[in-house]
Amino acid sequence: MKKICFVTTVSVTITSFILDFAKYMYEKGDYDITFICNEDEKFANDLPEYIHYIPVKMERGISLSGISACAKMYKIFRKNKFDLIQYSTPNASLYASIAGSLAGVPVRLYCQWGLAYVGFSGVKRKIFKCEEKLVCKLSTWIEPDSRGNLSFCHEEKLYPEKKGSVVHRGSASGVSLEKFDISKKKLYRSEIREQYKIPEKAFVYGFVGRITGDKGINELLAATKNILKSHKDIYVLMVGGVEKETSVNTKLYEWSKENSHVIYCGSTKEVQKYMSAMDCYVMPSYREGFGLTVVEAGAMGIPVICTNIPGPTDAIHNEETGLVIEKKNEKELRDAILRIYDDSQFAKKLGQAGYENVKENYEQKNLFKYILHDREGLLRKARRRTGKR
Repeated sequence: MKKICFVTTVSVTITSFILDFAKYMYEKGDYDITFICNEDEKFANDLPEYIHYIPVKMERGISLSGISACAKMYKIFRKNKFDLIQYSTPNASLYASIAGSLAGVPVRLYCQWGLAYVGFSGVKRKIFKCEEKLVCKLSTWIEPDSRGNLSFCHEEKLYPEKKGSVVHRGSASGVSLEKFDISKKKLYRSEIREQYKIPEKAFVYGFVGRITGDKGINELLAATKNILKSHKDIYVLMVGGVEKETSVNTKLYEWSKENSHVIYCGSTKEVQKYMSAMDCYVMPSYREGFGLTVVEAGAMGIPVICTNIPGPTDAIHNEETGLVIEKKNEKELRDAILRIYDDSQFAKKLGQAGYENVKENYEQKNLFKYILHDREGLLRKARRRTGKR
């Protein structure tokens, strides 16, 4: 039996990107599976009985408690003798890579789903880039979730070109076409529009994710303010938790909260319903690992606008499966939204092409086959390297 351990800082990362693959892995092979993350009683109670769960306290940001987390993981790794540990998210990856290296875990796989330091500047950027390099050095293999980010990491010399790969077309977990069922699009569209009192014939664009500056929220709100001055039949859905802090322009945010055409929906586990209510999906982010929401929108046949950054542009090809604009450019964003608003046939073509792209390249169960094949390959190489059968 091959012993596999998945490590993340918080349970939501496991629920969103790992749990379904872990279930698939268990069904398809002889695997003993363990999860490590911060303590979460509900998460633990909801897990299948065949998955082991070991809570390890990991605080956000740089903290002395990280020493305790490293020490605890070292003991766990030594005791359980895992064949492969897979880690993602900044703190979990730092602690697991250090502990796993000291414990001699044969395969230490860093799933590089985003680069925190890219959003920083000055000394903070340098510190977090050094941390990133350390994690990469201590890992036996690295897998970003997009080819764009793999190329970026090689250019940044985070790790050598012979180290690292992308599984299939990229994405951490792909899209479940059972959950994102396009045949239910009309039903979902009516449900959400009725819930928020949006007229059926109104044009709706929206965003899904954290409401924070590096997601391009300032540009999105500025473009929206401009658009709503002259377009009374347009509504905007903002789906996700607000992490405004100081990164979102206070005046723009307060204006949007008071405008009845800008609707803050909060977080949801039913993203597919909210996307179905949209005529256009917008992701104006400054940085992403992959940007899963662009293919989730594609799965529902929704035309996409995204920024020209590594990750989203692996899936969105300009003028074919969506529109690609430069980041931090309010005018380009506004013009792209209005282009889709003005040209329904063009919007329909983008949506159809986006759906076909997702169906062919990002369907979840198909991607899981490639990921499982990759993990088995890493285990085989480790056995050859160590001389074990």
